[in-house]
Amino acid sequence: MHVYFSPAYCNTTIAFDTTRKAAAVAASLESAPIPGVTMTAPGPIYRDELTAVHDSAYVDAVLLGEPRDLATSNELGWDPGLSAAVWASVAGVRDAALAAYTSSTIAGSLSSGLHHAYAGNGRGYCTFNGLVIAARAAIAAGAERILILDLDAHCGGGTASLIRDIPELEQIDVSVDVFDMYESRSLARLTMCSGRDYLSVVERELARIETPEAVDLVLYNAGMDPHEHAGGCPGITTAMLARREAMVFEWAAQHGTPLAWVLAGGYTAGNEGAALAMDDLVALHRLTISAAAAAATGAGSRDAG
Repeated sequence: MHVYFSPAYCNTTIAFDTTRKAAAVAASLESAPIPGVTMTAPGPIYRDELTAVHDSAYVDAVLLGEPRDLATSNELGWDPGLSAAVWASVAGVRDAALAAYTSSTIAGSLSSGLHHAYAGNGRGYCTFNGLVIAARAAIAAGAERILILDLDAHCGGGTASLIRDIPELEQIDVSVDVFDMYESRSLARLTMCSGRDYLSVVERELARIETPEAVDLVLYNAGMDPHEHAGGCPGITTAMLARREAMVFEWAAQHGTPLAWVLAGGYTAGNEGAALAMDDLVALHRLTISAAAAAATGAGSRDAG
């Protein structure tokens, strides 16, 4: 399983989980490898790939830092390295999507900060919507139906706004926090839930996917921030998120559906009400990587359970 990462993902002075944890996860994969995982650097991404989704004025603001209110609309801030960092991270999502789709397999990227970005601005620590950029690349490669499965704690309102006029794209969104909430519709279905019913809602929403065998690619926003200590909801434990990951990848395997995953949300102490050390957050994100690698190779997972 190819897992896309470059140190460029974190090559910014903005020190926040969204801009730092990819390096920590990558370091953990070097020191404690997960069987079947191959770390891969993404290729370059070009301005027209971003402007196919985002307004050119916004793309240029992120590149140049001006106008400052637009450049910092992601709520992270701005520095000269930010544009290269987020461009590299988005390139990883795109390459994971293309690898999964073209090879009918599972791939991933250590990317986060994606689903709250709108056409003309960032929001909620998200700068560019790499999910929609990657989906458009897969459509150009021949995909006719792409499902964005968003299990981040927060609603994916940015994604929902960007896919409205793209008939090949649909979204299923299970959230425990109303941030970036949007009106649910047939091709962007939002379900709010609590810790008590979290797994049953995820299971139900997977079961409701119509004609799953016709899905050409799933883009999975695999947030760990639903966890009760990672910024999420009381009652959602590590064991529950391990089971969630198993459910998602079992669903993909059952239907033979290519899938590309990203890290998405998850926070350390002092951010978003979280209470985790970085090593603990890395361990949560490894649940996704282990479940994905096990599904891709048919091997057991030492991290899940």
